[in-house]
Amino acid sequence: MYLLKEKSDYKIIYDKLKSLLKNSYAPFSKFNVASAAEGGSGNIYYGVNVENVSFSLTICAERNAIFHAISKGEKTITKVFILSTAKSPITPCGACRQVISEFSNDAKIIMFSNDGVNYEEKSIKKLLPDGFDYKV
Repeated sequence: MYLLKEKSDYKIIYDKLKSLLKNSYAPFSKFNVASAAEGGSGNIYYGVNVENVSFSLTICAERNAIFHAISKGEKTITKVFILSTAKSPITPCGACRQVISEFSNDAKIIMFSNDGVNYEEKSIKKLLPDGFDYKV
């Protein structure tokens, strides 16, 4: 666990994610999540989780941010930032881990505590050591 410094780049992203949490649509779980994906270009793309009464149609914040990046022409993801309403940092779900690995050789996953005091950082290879990969 690392301390989140007041003037760091991560603090700027944390502040943006904190403001985006209110845009999350989570009427069923009440578990709001905001995420940012850094593309290979260095640009940052944001997303929030959006639930649906048909639960399988729900989209996680991480995938929402990554798909936003891809729709803007990014081909790789270098970092994924995650903030939720949970007190402690949360890791991406299995589906999000697989999607991250699709667009990254070894993205950094930065997971913030809700209060903005600290964060954890792990690589996607650590979180998903044997992700599915099929090349034609």
